[in-house]
Amino acid sequence: MHKIYQEILAAKKNNQKLLAILLDPDDIKLEILDSLISKINKSPATHIFVGGSLVQTNQIDAIIQKIKQHCKLPILLFPGNPSQISKYADGILFLNLISGRNPEYLIEHQVNAVPVLEKTNLEIISTGYILVENGKQSAVERISQTKPLDRNNIDYVSQTAKAGEYMGNKLIYLEAGSGAKKPISLEMIENTINKINVPLIVGGGIRTKAGIESAYKAGADLVVIGTAFENNPNFFEE
Repeated sequence: MHKIYQEILAAKKNNQKLLAILLDPDDIKLEILDSLISKINKSPATHIFVGGSLVQTNQIDAIIQKIKQHCKLPILLFPGNPSQISKYADGILFLNLISGRNPEYLIEHQVNAVPVLEKTNLEIISTGYILVENGKQSAVERISQTKPLDRNNIDYVSQTAKAGEYMGNKLIYLEAGSGAKKPISLEMIENTINKINVPLIVGGGIRTKAGIESAYKAGADLVVIGTAFENNPNFFEE
């Protein structure tokens, strides 16, 4: 029942770095999905995240089912709200936007998700989600109506991460936002991983393999690539 999280913990213990490819359902066309899955299978990805801040398509179930036909990687939902929950995924990052103060994203969406989740067999992984300023307004900031944390106030970010751990979150996710101008700084990653004991996810604004490796060296346990792969499915082959 808790297989995915236990595998993430085991990877952290063994210093095995993980990589997730984030797919936004609104940007995925079913007719080209086979080609995209082939690229993912040839990549070093260990997980697939599916979701976004605002998903308007009603094809999430179909997308996940198609991925499962040709790919064995675990699929985790990365939802902006309960409407993005699919019983066909393997698990869900049960997000708590602890960088913001909007009660809708601290508890309301989570409460509304309960009756939906109770009808699934998804592995539910509580995740403290921290949005960090990146140089431009992100979709998360716009939709959640919350301000990101100051990228220069590294101590406050790491304190927020630790508070998230104290509150019971099993993962901490540092997010710069989709297509961020500036990724999470290496100093912030290092400071945060030294503060917490749970696995650390880092995403947003990472556009190169060197950027992935730098995040790993700074302490990230799992790096998320979204826009870079979305814009260039050959990202890992170049």
